[in-house]
Amino acid sequence: MAEIIIKEGRDKAIIRRHPWIFSGAIARVIGTPKLGEPVNVVSEKGDFLAKAAYNPNSNIAGRIWTWDVDKTVNSDLFAERLLMAINSRRRLHELNKTNAMRLVHGESDGLPGLVIDQYADILVVQFLTAGVEFWRGELIEVILDITKTKLLYERSDVDVRLLEGLPLANGIIYGQMPQEEITIKENGVDFVIDIVNGHKTGWYLDQRDNRSLAQAISLNRKVLDCFCYSGGFSINALLGGAHHVTLVDSAATALAFAKQNIAINKIPENRVDIFEQDVFKHLRALRDRGEAFDLIILDPPKFAPTASQVERATRAYKDINLLAIKLLKPGGLLLTFSCSGGVSAELFQKIVAGAALDADADIIILKHLNQASDHPVALNFPEGAYLKGLLLEKRT
Repeated sequence: MAEIIIKEGRDKAIIRRHPWIFSGAIARVIGTPKLGEPVNVVSEKGDFLAKAAYNPNSNIAGRIWTWDVDKTVNSDLFAERLLMAINSRRRLHELNKTNAMRLVHGESDGLPGLVIDQYADILVVQFLTAGVEFWRGELIEVILDITKTKLLYERSDVDVRLLEGLPLANGIIYGQMPQEEITIKENGVDFVIDIVNGHKTGWYLDQRDNRSLAQAISLNRKVLDCFCYSGGFSINALLGGAHHVTLVDSAATALAFAKQNIAINKIPENRVDIFEQDVFKHLRALRDRGEAFDLIILDPPKFAPTASQVERATRAYKDINLLAIKLLKPGGLLLTFSCSGGVSAELFQKIVAGAALDADADIIILKHLNQASDHPVALNFPEGAYLKGLLLEKRT
């Protein structure tokens, strides 16, 4: 195996088992490893540190497979990690109420860059990094052998692939698309999803628990659901007894699925208003009309995919939370989220606090929210905790 030599003093994170090696920590490369090929990670003194996938194209130049010198990076290792991840989900009692879940969550399941989501008897996979792309054939064989899935569909059509120097990919790997639409059940609610063109792999599995929370707090409330996508929060709010819900999203395709999901859950149309509009503009229009709501949900897209975009994202998060707080009635609730990896939970709370200050509102935190438990966070990889949220109450 080729080797990457780590600069003296830059090996502390590796020793603490953080799975990323940044390019600035590498002193030199011995050999000519291919893109994504496994390499030994060695200190300047020659001590073995780990085995990692190497990518000279990325700022994250190494993604660690194992810290065990005796482990071989091969199909056996992948099978071991996949089985461990699946068994972990089987032990989560809350997943008994759904047939849609994340089976593999990248680094936190020891498979850096690999995502596998289950939708009933279908699996959707993402090969997000050079390391898993290098082992693509072997990983597919392991996934098919262990899961016996009827359909394995690929959604490797996300920007992180470009940062890794990889082309985008979307299509069937194994099996055939079903004739009927794909429907999942989540906490007793039915949803039609789109694995081909929908966001992420077709559904926001990470928000499962927070959608359930929305149902629990919506009784008799007038609700505004911003960036509603295909209606997950809205439908839960309606089933929880909200007397009216306004859905806002800029994507016509997402709203078409929202309408379909409202229909299949037998929700009367007179309890719903749907607007295909820019959310920021729509919130300003609602403010100017003097509208007010009992519950507002803000689940925007990723404003800061990388740390370099945090400043711009900070302004966007503050703007949208300021508008929402102004639209809340006294005693109203705000469910607000950020899925931007570059925005920490602490920074997000400061941003929302700044918005409340500018709105001259007295706000309290009722709950800190995060991603569902099938999106685990390894203690050595805090970056895995990407979704952060707050349940807030407006006192005045």
